Amino acid sequence: MFFVFSKVLFFLIQPFNWIVICAAFALVSRNTKLKNKFTVIAVSLFLLFSNPYLIKEIVYGWQAEENILTKNKEYEAGILLTGFCSYNEKTGRGYFRDASDRFIQTVRLYQQKHIKKIIVTGGSSKVLQNKQSLKEADFVCTQLEQMGIPKENIIKENQSRNTHENGLFTKHIIDSLKIKPPFLIITSATHIPRAIKVFEKTGIKADSYACNFATVESKFEFPASIIPSIEAFELWNTFMKENIGLLMYKLTGKA
Repeated sequence: MFFVFSKVLFFLIQPFNWIVICAAFALVSRNTKLKNKFTVIAVSLFLLFSNPYLIKEIVYGWQAEENILTKNKEYEAGILLTGFCSYNEKTGRGYFRDASDRFIQTVRLYQQKHIKKIIVTGGSSKVLQNKQSLKEADFVCTQLEQMGIPKENIIKENQSRNTHENGLFTKHIIDSLKIKPPFLIITSATHIPRAIKVFEKTGIKADSYACNFATVESKFEFPASIIPSIEAFELWNTFMKENIGLLMYKLTGKA
């Protein structure tokens, strides 16, 4: 139930949807005052949430900082959180998506001997699933093997549907296999604040390795910093999802 609710909530908190709703009310309203009011609100929301400089500054302050590991720093296992794959049900093929820097950095960390084993956690995030639905961990583990990483050093968890289940099911694997710390959580920089809290709640204390940075430090440049941008809406979606998600996890005792 929580999983379905989170999907509905994510739709409701997207700023672009607020603009569409206000614009729709302005379009269908027969009351001139209401029409004007909703028009002003829609335009104001658009100017606010489409501003690239504003959201980049907000996200830059929110996302985790870069973790530069020293040469001899080693972890018993790196915990790779999926969420960077897509699936073509017609062909049965999986594909990497925009957050695949998580995969790249995991391979790099293994090759540099910072992590001894890789725990891949993630099933399918679809609300309606079928037998053919991609289990992300299955696809990712296959890709890791093709990169030359020995199968015995890859551990798969392919049933989780969200961050809470990532932590819960990974804890079960760690306990059953008696894997000792230290652990390193590898995920997007914007996801780190929520992931760390959730994993700690399940009993996994780990360091974090941020990747797939949503933005980097930048200065205000005219006119690029004020021209409306589609990317701004995408960043707002990420920021809202992570913060509202963390709040909901805290309220339900999952973080």
